[in-house]
Amino acid sequence: MPKLNEHYQNLKENYLFSEIAHRVAAYAKANPDKKVIRLGIGDVTLPLGSLAIQGLHDGVCHMAKAQTFKGYGPEQGYRFLRDAISAYLARNGAAVDADDIFISDGAKSDTGNISELFAADNVILIPDPVYPVYVDSNIMGGKTVTYLAGNAENQFLPMPDPNVHADLIYLCSPNNPTGAVYSHSQLKEWVSYALAHKAVILFDSAYEAFITDPALPRSIYAIEGAKRCAIEFCSLSKTAGFTGTRCGYTIVPKELSFTASNGKEMSLHAMWNRRQSTKFNGTSYIIQTGAAAVFTEEGMKQCQENIRYYQENARLIAGTLAQKGIRYFGGVHSPYIWFECPGGMESWEFFDYLLDKAQVVGTPGAGFGENGRRYFRLTAFGSRENTQEAMRRLEQLFG
Repeated sequence: MPKLNEHYQNLKENYLFSEIAHRVAAYAKANPDKKVIRLGIGDVTLPLGSLAIQGLHDGVCHMAKAQTFKGYGPEQGYRFLRDAISAYLARNGAAVDADDIFISDGAKSDTGNISELFAADNVILIPDPVYPVYVDSNIMGGKTVTYLAGNAENQFLPMPDPNVHADLIYLCSPNNPTGAVYSHSQLKEWVSYALAHKAVILFDSAYEAFITDPALPRSIYAIEGAKRCAIEFCSLSKTAGFTGTRCGYTIVPKELSFTASNGKEMSLHAMWNRRQSTKFNGTSYIIQTGAAAVFTEEGMKQCQENIRYYQENARLIAGTLAQKGIRYFGGVHSPYIWFECPGGMESWEFFDYLLDKAQVVGTPGAGFGENGRRYFRLTAFGSRENTQEAMRRLEQLFG
C-alpha cells in the first residue's frame, strides 16, 4: 500500500470557491424561478480587447504554415513576450531584466508551486485574511504557517515586527480579498526587513493594473533593494481578461542567492528555471502572441477601458454600502470591496442570508482566514446590469 501525503488531511475539506459553487447550485436547484446574481468569484465578464484577439489570430495563422509553425517552445517563455513585459514594467517604474521573467499559465499556479523551492522548516509569514492558495500550497508540503494579522486597525496592511524573524513573507498588493494597497514607504519597510532577516518576499501583484494613483507602487521592484529579496507574481487574468485564456508571469531576479547547509551558493533563479524546465512545457505560443499584444501601449489602453468599467461597478457597490452605513475597504485601486457583515453576523451566515433574501452571491470572509470571519467580499467583475440590480436588492434588503 502506498504511503500518502498525509498533510492533505490538514486542509479544509473544500476549496473556498468550490464550497460557494456547491451552495449556490443547491439553492438554484431548489429555487429555479429566482435569478441569482453572482458577485463572488473574481471572474471577468467583458471580452478581450481587439489587439489581444488579433494577437491570438496571428498566433493561429503562424501555426498554419510550415515556415512559422511552432512546436515545443522555451519553458521560460518566448523572448518577444518577456521583452514586452520588461518594457511594460519599465513604463511603470520598475526596471526588470527580461531574462528574469518566466511566462506561465497564471499567478495561481506559480504562487502555489514556488513553495517547492523552500525547505519545510522555514518561518513563513502569511497575512490573514489572505488568498487561500498561499496557505493551502504550504500545508500540502507539510510547512507551518505563521499569520500576520490584517484588520481594520491597520487598514488590512500588516507591517513587519523587527523582533519577529521570518524566512518567507507572502504579500499581495492590491490585496485579495481586502483591496488594500501598500504605499511606497510601507513596501520599503518590508524590503528593509527582508534584507535584514535574509528573508524572501513572495509578492503577488495580480491586480496592479487597477492602481490609478501614480504614487502607489505597482511592482515590488519599484523599491530599491527588492531584487535582492523578492520574487514577484503577476497575471493577465484581471489585467487583460485572460481568466479563460491563461497567462501570467513570475519574476525571479538573478540577485537572489543564498548559502545552502553544505556551504554552496544556490540561486533561486536557477532553481526556478530547473523546476520549470522539469515540470512545465511552457505556455502556448498562441496565448503568448495574444499576451504580447496586451503589453503594447495601445493594447494596455484597451485593457484600461475594461478596467474602468469594473472600477465603476466598484464605485456603485461602495456607494450603496456607504449609503447604508456599512463600513467597507477597497474598491478604489482594486476590483474587490471588503465590508463588515451587517447585524454582527458571521460571514457564512451572511452568505446564506444574502443568497436567500436577495439572491446575491458574494464570498464569505472566513474563507480567507480567521480575521475575515465577520467580513464579506463582493467583486466588481459582474456586468453593469447585474451590479446595478444587485445593489437595488441590497438597498431593499437593508431598508
